[in-house]
Amino acid sequence: MAVSKSAYHTISELTDFLLISSAYGASSPTHLQVRGITHVINVTLNYQCPMPKYPKDITTTRIPVDDVPSAGLYNYFDKVADIIHDVKKKGGRVLVHCWAGRSRSSTLCIVYLMKYDRMSLRQAHAHVKARRPLIRPNLGFWTQLISYEKCLFGHSSVRMVNSRIGLIPDVYEAEYKNTLW
Repeated sequence: MAVSKSAYHTISELTDFLLISSAYGASSPTHLQVRGITHVINVTLNYQCPMPKYPKDITTTRIPVDDVPSAGLYNYFDKVADIIHDVKKKGGRVLVHCWAGRSRSSTLCIVYLMKYDRMSLRQAHAHVKARRPLIRPNLGFWTQLISYEKCLFGHSSVRMVNSRIGLIPDVYEAEYKNTLW
């Protein structure tokens, strides 16, 4: 499935207070102010995306994790979910972004929905994907999400399964079932 460049740059609203985008989508302080963003969570390494100079009323947090399967994003799951929850309690709006708004940021938004909205991993993924169809956490993040769901709920609603292209989360099974590679 080809995704247009503009789709990556779109700021997608997941809830009335939680938004997701690419680094480009988060780069305009004016666009953020128009949307009422009070907090930006930047999930990139500094060399990938220097933190823009936002107005003083926009708080920023950097989560320095690369988008590779071996990256320990799990170490930040609770911290980021708690920040998002705190912003919500204060009546603010938070934008979570990574480079493309596809893997790291979507993983952290899914974590929030699991921890605070008590959604299963499967439900949280479906919720985020319905609002930002291009999301695709990397396989390492899927493994971490499955472990986190087990910690939260004692079981996981998603499992890794074998496919023609190797291990994938079962939420992608139908998508890959008829691929020829």
